[in-house]
Amino acid sequence: MKQQTLRNCWENSKGAINAWCSIPNTVTAEMMSMNDFDSITIDMQHGLVDYQAALNMLQVISGSGKTPMVRVPWNEPGIIMKALDAGALGIVCPMINTPDDAINFVGATRYAPLGYRSSGPTRAMMVHGPNYHDEANDNIISFAMIETVEALENVEKIAATEGLTGIYIGPSDLSISMGYKPGLDRQEPEMIEAIKKIENACKNNNIKVGIHCLSPSYLKEKLSSGYDLATLASDIRIYAEGIGNKLKEARS
Repeated sequence: MKQQTLRNCWENSKGAINAWCSIPNTVTAEMMSMNDFDSITIDMQHGLVDYQAALNMLQVISGSGKTPMVRVPWNEPGIIMKALDAGALGIVCPMINTPDDAINFVGATRYAPLGYRSSGPTRAMMVHGPNYHDEANDNIISFAMIETVEALENVEKIAATEGLTGIYIGPSDLSISMGYKPGLDRQEPEMIEAIKKIENACKNNNIKVGIHCLSPSYLKEKLSSGYDLATLASDIRIYAEGIGNKLKEARS
């Protein structure tokens, strides 16, 4: 199966840097894919991307060879299966709060007898090869997002879900759920403790751990401490920061 850059990182015991695409545009997706990211996630939840735009973005990402992932809007089998059929090799699923949520999520990403994914990999078979059906269960990446107090309480059971690739920490929603304002790169002692609890659950169950970061320094800290995947901001944040800095320099 093609576009295995993310798994190649893990096979070489390296943490991966993930790109985040919130802009519904093939050119910006192509620009992200031309840079030295290990994987690229299209955000259909809080990004501005609908299914057709996601499909078009997956098409341009294919040329880079990078592993394409999609954060789906919700834990709903239909959109999970459509994203996979369109060629995504990984799904990031928000608001996984209970063991049953995790079981249902993983089941939607896997063909029988391991899951209940419906067979019809229209584009996936075109781009990932004729053996896609036989290889998919072993290669599709599933990240359950832990981002609420309820999920935090259930994290050991969620992490023990059969077939789950890993947990993706959503610091902003988790912060809100714990009584803080939204934001990434958390430094509050209670947040640090909560994030550490998630890390430990992943290690205890031998699954991957990922997190969404804002700054390169925070990302480097997480990868250095053994994280398997860390996302660097998003295309919108990077674009806005670049414009702001250039304009500030020009007006100075």
